[in-house]
Amino acid sequence: MPTYDYVCDACGHAFELFQSMTDGVKKTCPECGKRKLRRLIGAGGAIVFKGSGFYKTDYRSESYKKGAAADSGGKAEGSKGGGEKKGESKGGGEG
Repeated sequence: MPTYDYVCDACGHAFELFQSMTDGVKKTCPECGKRKLRRLIGAGGAIVFKGSGFYKTDYRSESYKKGAAADSGGKAEGSKGGGEKKGESKGGGEG
């Protein structure tokens, strides 16, 4: 539920009101009781991110994390093995 800013044109009283989006605009000033209250247009709320960051893997299940670790481990070994073979073939051609 949003917070709306109101100001009374009769007495100048300004305040914030926490109300539902479906509620009607308040018209009577709680300070002087006159029907000169108007709702102001606010800047709106901003999104505030707190913490170290948000990543798509932050909320994964343990089984998913274990499977992903196994997959990345298999790929890493395959790339290392390919590098060794290239090094061996180069070494064999030089000597």
